[in-house]
Amino acid sequence: MERWRTSCLHRKPETNVGCAGSSNEEAVVASYQTGNSEDSPNILLYKKMEKIVEKMQDEATGVPVRTVKSFMSKIPSVFTGSDLILWMIKNLDVEDQVEALHLAHLIAAHGYFFPIDDHILTVKNDNTFYRFQTPYFWPSNCWEPENTDYAVYLCKRTMQNKTRLELADYEAENLARLQKMFSRKWEFIFMQAEAQSKVDKKRDKLERKVLDSQERAFWDVHRPMPGCVNTTEIDIKKACQMNKPIYGVKNTQASAQGIKISPSTSDLGSKTTTENIKKQITLLKARLDRRNIKVSKVAEAFVAYFEQYLEYDAFFVAPEYTNPWISDNQEFWEQEKQAKDISARRVKRWAFSLKELLQDAIGREHFVKFLDKEFSGENLKFWEAVQILKTLPQSQVQEKVNEIWAEFLAPDASCPINVDSRSYEITKKNMENPERWSFDCASNHVYHLMKSDSYSRYLRSDMYKEFLNGSKKKVNYFREGDTFNCVVFSKKRNYHLVDRY
Repeated sequence: MERWRTSCLHRKPETNVGCAGSSNEEAVVASYQTGNSEDSPNILLYKKMEKIVEKMQDEATGVPVRTVKSFMSKIPSVFTGSDLILWMIKNLDVEDQVEALHLAHLIAAHGYFFPIDDHILTVKNDNTFYRFQTPYFWPSNCWEPENTDYAVYLCKRTMQNKTRLELADYEAENLARLQKMFSRKWEFIFMQAEAQSKVDKKRDKLERKVLDSQERAFWDVHRPMPGCVNTTEIDIKKACQMNKPIYGVKNTQASAQGIKISPSTSDLGSKTTTENIKKQITLLKARLDRRNIKVSKVAEAFVAYFEQYLEYDAFFVAPEYTNPWISDNQEFWEQEKQAKDISARRVKRWAFSLKELLQDAIGREHFVKFLDKEFSGENLKFWEAVQILKTLPQSQVQEKVNEIWAEFLAPDASCPINVDSRSYEITKKNMENPERWSFDCASNHVYHLMKSDSYSRYLRSDMYKEFLNGSKKKVNYFREGDTFNCVVFSKKRNYHLVDRY
C-alpha cells in the first residue's frame, strides 16, 4: 500500500496549486478527499460490492489470478472474463449467465476490476484479461481528484513507454485543454510528473506494469472516455433522502464559502448559530480580496492589440497624411485621386482582418479582383447589398429585399450564392414578412465563408504578396455613382490595365 501512497504524493500539494484561498476552505476540501467515507450516499453500495470483491480475491476460493506468459513477455496478476463469470455463478446467488454478466458490468463500472487493454470498463464472457484494482483506489475512499492531478498523470504518461502507455485521442485532447488551462503553472505540473516518472522507473518491470494499469483504471473511472457513464457522480435524490449536502470538491468549496448550493441539499439538518454566521462572514470577506478576473489574460490581449496597431497610432507614429481638421493641408482628402504609390504600411493592414480589408476602398477593390478569379465574387456583392439594405429608408426596404432575393437566392437567380440549407430555409421563411433584417442569417453565413476561406487564401496568394512587395501600385481611383474605375500602373508609370466594375 505504501507504494501507492508514493505514486500519489502529487495529491498533497493540490490545495496550494490553485488560486489563493483561505485555510478553512483547504481544510474542508482536504477532509473530503482524505475520506469522510461514512457520509457518502453510495457507501452502502460500495461496501456490498467490496465484500464480493474481497471474496473474489481470496487465494483459496477466489477467482484464479495468474501470470500469463506470452511471446517474449509476461502479463502479471490477471484473470479471464470467463473465469470471473464462472466464479460468480458458482459462489453468488445469481440465476444465470446473463445476470452474472450484468452484475460484473456494474462492479467493473465502479473500477473494482478492469480490462488491461481497454479504457471501457465492461466485462466480456471470454478470454479477455482483467485485473483487480488496489484497495487504495476503491471508490469507498471518496477520492475527488482535481484537474491538476489529471494533468500530472497525463503528462507523466507522455514521458513513459510510448507503445504501452500511448495517450488515446480523447486523452491527448484533454491534455491540450489542461495545458491551456494551467499555462501559468504548467512548469510545476511538469516537474511533478517528471519526479513521479523517475520513481516509477526504479520499480520492477512487472510491478510497474500492474501499477500503471491500476492508475489508468482509476482515471477511467473518474475521467471516463466519451460515451461512458461516470459512476462517481452522486444522485441528487440520494443526497436529499439522506438530508445531507452533496459531497464533492466544488460543493464543499461552495458550502465552506457560505454559498447555498440548494435549499433542498444545503440547509437540511443544519442549525444556524452565531459561530456559523461569523465563519460565513469571515469567508465572504476573504473572498472580497480574491481577484476573480484573470488580469494576465486581459493584459496580454491589450498588449497584443496595441503592438499590432502601434504603427497606425498617430500618437506614436506620424501618419502618412496630416489631419486636415487641424491643418490647412487637404492632401488627406485628395490622396485617392493623386498619382502616388500606396504605402506598404497600408497594404500590410489589410492582413489584420477582413473588416480592415473591406474598410479600405483600394483593399476592397483588390479583394474583388481576387474573388472574381476564384469565381466567388457574388458572395461579397450579396453581403454588401445586405449592408446597404440596412441603411435604406423603410419605404424602400421591401423593394430592395425582393431585388436581393431575385438576384442571389431565387431558384432562377441571375447571380446565385451558395448557402447552407438551414440559412436558406430561415431566409425563405423571413421572405413571408420582408424587412431589413431578412437576410441576416444568410449574410452571416456568407461573411463567415469569406473570412475563413476566401480571405485566408487571399492573404496567401501571390496577388496580395506582389501588391505588398510593391510590384503593382494603385495610383488612380475615383467613384462615379455606383461604379468604380480602377487604373493600375507599373513602377515606370506606364499605362497597364483598366478594369471597370
